Amino acid sequence: MGVYEKNKEFNGPKAPKDAVKKRPGFYIMRGKEIMGSPQPDGRGIQFLYQNDGRMLSSSRIVGNMTDENIIGLMKTVKGFRELVHSIGVSVETDGEPDTVDFAFQMYGRKDPYHSGTTIRQKIPADGMETVIVLDEQEWSEDDNEPGQIRFEFEKGGCTAKVSVKLYLRDGFDAPEQSEEQEIDFTSPLYGEMIAKSLMQSGNPARLQKALCRARAGEDVTVAFIGGSITQGAGAIPINTKCYARQIFTGLCGYLGKGTEENIHYRKAGVGGTPSELGMIRYERDVLRMDENGQVTEDLPDIVVVEFAVNDEGDETKGECYDSLVRKILMQKNSPAVILLFAVFADDGNLQDRLAPVGRAYDLPMVSVKNAVVEQFYRRSGEGRLISKYQFFYDSYHPTNVGHRVMADCVLNYIRHADTQPAGKDDLCLAQITPPKGRAFEAVKLLDRNIYELIRDGRCMKENSPYQAGLSVQIDCGDFEDTDEELQAVEMDMDLIPTKEFPYNWMYRKNRSAEEKARPFAMDIVCTSLLLVFKDSADIHTGCAQVWVDGEKVLDADPHINGWTHCNPVICFKQKERRSYHVEVRMADGQADKEFTILGFGYVE
Repeated sequence: MGVYEKNKEFNGPKAPKDAVKKRPGFYIMRGKEIMGSPQPDGRGIQFLYQNDGRMLSSSRIVGNMTDENIIGLMKTVKGFRELVHSIGVSVETDGEPDTVDFAFQMYGRKDPYHSGTTIRQKIPADGMETVIVLDEQEWSEDDNEPGQIRFEFEKGGCTAKVSVKLYLRDGFDAPEQSEEQEIDFTSPLYGEMIAKSLMQSGNPARLQKALCRARAGEDVTVAFIGGSITQGAGAIPINTKCYARQIFTGLCGYLGKGTEENIHYRKAGVGGTPSELGMIRYERDVLRMDENGQVTEDLPDIVVVEFAVNDEGDETKGECYDSLVRKILMQKNSPAVILLFAVFADDGNLQDRLAPVGRAYDLPMVSVKNAVVEQFYRRSGEGRLISKYQFFYDSYHPTNVGHRVMADCVLNYIRHADTQPAGKDDLCLAQITPPKGRAFEAVKLLDRNIYELIRDGRCMKENSPYQAGLSVQIDCGDFEDTDEELQAVEMDMDLIPTKEFPYNWMYRKNRSAEEKARPFAMDIVCTSLLLVFKDSADIHTGCAQVWVDGEKVLDADPHINGWTHCNPVICFKQKERRSYHVEVRMADGQADKEFTILGFGYVE
């Protein structure tokens, strides 16, 4: 009848309150793809670290922020609270789960992982924004810096797209948040961009041989070694969208082969570590040394080396990288080596430092920096194909788009080499002066398991790197425990991470700070020695010292890097081949702390 009856119950929508005017703000994440990595308790968690300048970089790249005074406020929690009124969070899934737990953790001064504030909110997974007002939170007096954002799922393997926007307090302003154009991966301009990545073709002979064998149906293994980008950081899912896997599947398709048909895949990236560690773990992680010290017979035929954004931590400024490359080239099956140079969001990498190695051995060099950086600074529609926001997941790692670009750069070289006249493998390392040095080309890993194999005479088989024997005696003193809380990485196609250096020696606090702990003592015949120890931000972790023949050679401080990861340091190099007495001692006043020796690298 068209007339509302006053007394009739009305169940329709109620009139809303006046809309709250949105404050100015900027994104630090926008449509970011995430996946909950499986945890021991069955949950899935995506960790998104914001410290060490990551959030500042995201504000520039994702949020289009240019005011450095505003950006600088986010270095501390105090400044962050002065700037930010509220946080807008949206999560979108394909229907499962229907909610996701959001956590924004501030690191504390006394105990970074435990004494700061953690903002928590359950977010509907329907793409709608939930706004969290900072003044409604309870804050710790020990807050130091914004630390990490986590999206927590009830089970591992769940994926979602998330956005996080910071809304500003009165008196602050933010630029307009621009939209990005869709990327045309088939355009001629994209092909031209990818072609710029080829720094040097090098001698194609070894790669051509591997491609020929693969086409003939012979078994060929493609391996990747590097840092967190090689591990797959930023790729969602990490096991299928990482550049390494995309190269592998692209190569199989190019050769007309199904994946794992006769072409095999090994991925061995470890986050936050340089070639200084890569050269030590090469046999274990790439050649695949088993628990009995034996190396698999199917040695890699193609090895992609990616350390251009990790090697700032290399004490030798290139000699470890040179040594690793020589070690690979000296494999008895003469593998092809491709040097890949990734890039950071600040346009930086170390390709200028590392390129002399590629030139000396006439190796192919592929630079992602050369491909993408120049076009980053063009306008959309005027030569820019991919923005930094589209390419970078955070300050250091690529998105799925970035990983695809990296893969396309390497595949471009492979196709190029395949069309070149047949090369001749005339590489003779003995006749080439190493541009950076070769002190560690024969470095080997020594961990707790390998020591026991050597001690018991179980490393004498043909495929063991230790068949020549090693003169070493170890008294672990009070370093008798085994550390289980280790850096872990996704190897190959695994989603469950593998612990790095599980055969270790751990000193566990069991006395007062003033007491003396028995040192780890080792007598070893060698010419060079490196220690690999565990970094940690845990306040219960202490510092140690390394002494050689009664002289202190270095301090090992696990807190410098401030997160759980593997840290290689040089004790000595290129000395007289003789027996050295090495001790690892807890530093004075540190006997009530913990310290973990992950292993050693030695050159006989």
